[in-house]
Amino acid sequence: MHERAAEFAARVRDRYGVDLDVLEFDAGTETAAAAADAVGCDTAAIASTIVVSLSDGDGDTDDGTDGDRLVAAITSGANRLDLDAVAAHFGAAAAAMADPARIREAVGWSIGGVPPLCHDAALPTVFDPTLAEYDTVYGAAGTPSAVFAIDPERLAALANATTVDLTE
Repeated sequence: MHERAAEFAARVRDRYGVDLDVLEFDAGTETAAAAADAVGCDTAAIASTIVVSLSDGDGDTDDGTDGDRLVAAITSGANRLDLDAVAAHFGAAAAAMADPARIREAVGWSIGGVPPLCHDAALPTVFDPTLAEYDTVYGAAGTPSAVFAIDPERLAALANATTVDLTE
């Protein structure tokens, strides 16, 4: 198993007491469509984790972050995240996809393999209700070629996520 996928599985076990079965694929799973093809499920059953940067419109701060903060959205792979709805939900002036370097720094994982769980920093998280329509959903397991299967309600609970539709 890839060391980052093994690290993810160990973090989940240590943090939540849950053993996950991590599946790895040579073809890669960095997009929802690729993950669905690899697993053999509907694209809608892929739980994509998107890290969003919220701007409060305060202007520059001393730390150079432009007054922004990060949140996570666990969305169905068949849906597109509505950034305006994310901003409104969190009471921000605007929302944008977070910078990949900042994602890596804040959550400890790189885009294409950001899991919905076990981030280095606790981020407020929302959960797409479309995922609840499935018995099993698949989330990234720390690399662009690894996923894990989980019950969507359990995933939302472990991620401490609020279920709310913020998709287009």
